[in-house]
Amino acid sequence: MRSDALARSRKRRNGYEVVCEAVFRPLAHPLVLVLARLRVPPPVVVVAAGIAGIAGAVELSRGSFLLAAGLVQLKTLLDNADGQLARLTGQTSAFGRYLDSEVDLLVNVALFAAIGGHAGMPAAGLVGFVALTSVLSLNFNAARLSRATTAEPKDASNTLSLSLVRAIYRVVYRPQDRLAEWIVARRPSLTSPRWVSVLANLGMSTQLAVLGVCLVFGAPLVFAMIAVVELAVITLALLPQRTPVEETA
Repeated sequence: MRSDALARSRKRRNGYEVVCEAVFRPLAHPLVLVLARLRVPPPVVVVAAGIAGIAGAVELSRGSFLLAAGLVQLKTLLDNADGQLARLTGQTSAFGRYLDSEVDLLVNVALFAAIGGHAGMPAAGLVGFVALTSVLSLNFNAARLSRATTAEPKDASNTLSLSLVRAIYRVVYRPQDRLAEWIVARRPSLTSPRWVSVLANLGMSTQLAVLGVCLVFGAPLVFAMIAVVELAVITLALLPQRTPVEETA
């Protein structure tokens, strides 16, 4: 049954991202069933998601905000479909996991470059990109560390394609993973159910849905500001709390 297939294709995770689990995953599932019948490899879907996201960035830079919003949501739909497809068909792989992370990063670079370029404020786009990347890294690593799992998937194979995407991951993501581990070591509460749930709802699906809303209202730069505010709020929440010192006579 379709409901059984949807349950099998869901990713087991700590934290519940409402937008992802209640909207995009169910919407993606009919597509997943079609792709499974057609025997489409999950990495092909990852690449298609990347193309949709970059096309959205191009349209954003041209000022076609509504089309950009639609393409960005298509990217999110396909992004949810590739993982479901891999799990449903038993085709999960380290290559797909690395590729998915790197395509997401490439799309985010393109989107923030487009936001900064269209506004004539490239520095604002850069700051927004750094802020969002930091939030997404905390989201991923808090959930990962709460399950005591490694950042990199285990795979004994040594194909050229896997070696390439693994090398890119280690250059781009390993420093982020190490920084997140350093932060968690000093703020163990980040792996608590409350924090994992909060950060889960700042995941990629939610972020790009917010970008879509900003685009519909013709204010893409607001998305960069929102990312900065998110990071600032998280940072303030993680700062050590000062204990009031009693006044002495």
